[in-house]
Amino acid sequence: MKLTCPVCFRHCQLAPNQLGFCGARKNSNQEIICDNYGRITAMALDDIEKKPLRLFFPGSKILSVGSYGCNLRCAFCQNYDISMQTLTNKDTIYLSPNALLEEAIKQKAFGNIGAAFTYNEPLISYEYVLDCAKLLKKNDLQVVVVTNGCISPAVLEVLLPFVDAMNIDLKGFSEDYYKKVGGDFESVKAFIKKAAPKCHIELTTLIVPDENDSVAEIEKEAKWIASLSPDIPLHLTRFFPRYKMLDKEATDIKELLALATVARKHLNQVFLGNC
Repeated sequence: MKLTCPVCFRHCQLAPNQLGFCGARKNSNQEIICDNYGRITAMALDDIEKKPLRLFFPGSKILSVGSYGCNLRCAFCQNYDISMQTLTNKDTIYLSPNALLEEAIKQKAFGNIGAAFTYNEPLISYEYVLDCAKLLKKNDLQVVVVTNGCISPAVLEVLLPFVDAMNIDLKGFSEDYYKKVGGDFESVKAFIKKAAPKCHIELTTLIVPDENDSVAEIEKEAKWIASLSPDIPLHLTRFFPRYKMLDKEATDIKELLALATVARKHLNQVFLGNC
């Protein structure tokens, strides 16, 4: 019998042993499970600013961990070698929540403040994030999530009490652009609205030439963010050729500066990235 995965807007209908679109959730014995639970593909002690988070414990370090799989299909994905993979064709190590906690505590000697779930889309395996987050919070460590935000409100509701900060990737500000990246515009807006009052959030928009770089779109985006709070930080980041967009030029820095000026008419904290 097919089951419906409830984690994101796709609502994948999964037959027995079938993986969802994300490559990480599965119908196993008539239960939707997180097939990548604890399966880690990357781990590093990063500067918090790399998440990017500029106004959350600036100058600190955070233990970043990632798995595999994603529910979007961005042609410019920076981590496509893990985000577009499944367990069958990706090397992983198993890291239990307790083992992650031990590593995070060990890394405190090097300035670590907690753990960041990042690199792929971490919330497709929200069960693992939740189990880890509960342990981290009990040990006075910070929990950070870097996400595309195209996740169901029910998942966010469960996680929010245990999350200190998020960077949410706001790909652009139109339904058409979200269709191009395989996401859902209304889902991410609802996610941001719900998260903003409950934890520290910063937003990131990668500016891709001739895709989401119009002045009108950035103005509209900045106004919408400001309607939630003009103090929400927005990162406008420079695109470089990657994955399926190797034929595109990098974002012109002058154009990025001009778009930042537009956004700053409405927002108090606008940062440039990848420059």
